[in-house]
Amino acid sequence: MKRSRPSRLLGMLAVGALAAVTAGCSPSETPNAVPTDEGNQTQVLDEEFADPDILQVGDTYYAYASAGNRKNVQVATSSDLLAWEILDDDALPKLPSWTIPGKTWAPEVTQIAEGSFVLYFTATNFDPALQCIGVATATDPAGPFTVVGDEMLVCPEDEGGAIDASTFTTDAGLNLVWKNDGNCCDKDTWIQAAPLSTDGLELAGPTTKLVKQTLEWEGLLVEAPTVVPRDGGFVLLYSSNYFGDASYNVGYASAPALDGPWDKAPEPLLSSDSFGGDRYVGPGGQDLATAPDGQTYLLFHSWDTAVTYRSMYAEPVEWQGTGLRFLEEENG
Repeated sequence: MKRSRPSRLLGMLAVGALAAVTAGCSPSETPNAVPTDEGNQTQVLDEEFADPDILQVGDTYYAYASAGNRKNVQVATSSDLLAWEILDDDALPKLPSWTIPGKTWAPEVTQIAEGSFVLYFTATNFDPALQCIGVATATDPAGPFTVVGDEMLVCPEDEGGAIDASTFTTDAGLNLVWKNDGNCCDKDTWIQAAPLSTDGLELAGPTTKLVKQTLEWEGLLVEAPTVVPRDGGFVLLYSSNYFGDASYNVGYASAPALDGPWDKAPEPLLSSDSFGGDRYVGPGGQDLATAPDGQTYLLFHSWDTAVTYRSMYAEPVEWQGTGLRFLEEENG
C-alpha cells in the first residue's frame, strides 16, 4: 500500500537542459537494471552506484557514479531512465601520479561540443593530501576519459580541499559548482561557483559563495550541489548531513542571482522520513532528468536497509507552474 506525505511545493524549480550524447561500451552480461517498486520504492539499479550524475545524448542516457565494482568511475546506460545496464569498462581507468588511488567520488560529465566531453571528478590529491577536483576529457561519453594537466582543477588548501563538482549553463556560459571539504578540518562547508573557460578545462572568473550549513538537519555540512537556472534566478538542490547513515537528505534553496540572497527551504525535500519513513535510508547525491515521454525524475542514491551499499533510485515528479511535486504527493 502506498503512503503519501503532505505536499511540499518547491518554488522556482526547473529542469536544467540535458546535453546530447552518442554511443558507449559493451554492457555487462549480468542483468542489473530491473526497475522495482518493492517496499514502496523505485529502485532502478541494484548495484553499488552512489552519487549518480545523468547525461543525455540523443536517445541514450548515461549515469555516472562514484568508485565501486573495481572501477574509478562507473557508467550505466538507459533509454528511459528506469531500465539501466552498467557498462563493463571503467570511464576513468587511469589516475595520475599526483593523486592517491582508492577514492574517486561524485563524477560529473558535461558535453562541450559534438564528440567532446569533460569529466569532473573528486580524488585525493597527493600534496596537499586533500580531496580535490580534477578534470578529464574524452570523445565518447562512456570514456575512456584522460586526465588533463598536472594538477587538480580546484584544490583550495585553506578551505580543506574541494569535492562534488557539477555544472550549469547561463547566458554567459558554462559554470562549475562545488563544495569546499571543510568538514575534514573543522571549517564551514560552502557551496560555491565560478565560470569556466569555453573548453571547460579552467576556471575563468572569481568564485561566488552560495550557501553553507546553517540548519539543524544539515548537520556539519552541505554538499553535492545541483544548480538549475530558473526565471532569471537560480534553484539549488543539495545534500546535507552525514552520508553514511539515515541522516543524509536532500535540501533546496532559491535566489534571484548567484550572489544571493539565497532562501533555504526550512525542511528537506527528501529524507529518510519522507513517504512515511519506510522507503529510503539516507537519500542524496541527487540529479534531475526528463524521460522520452516527458516525465521528469529525481534520481539519487539510497542505502539498503542494512546500510551496506547505496544503489540508484528514481522518483517521478511533476511541474506545476514554477513548482515541483512528487507524483505520489499529488495522486496519493
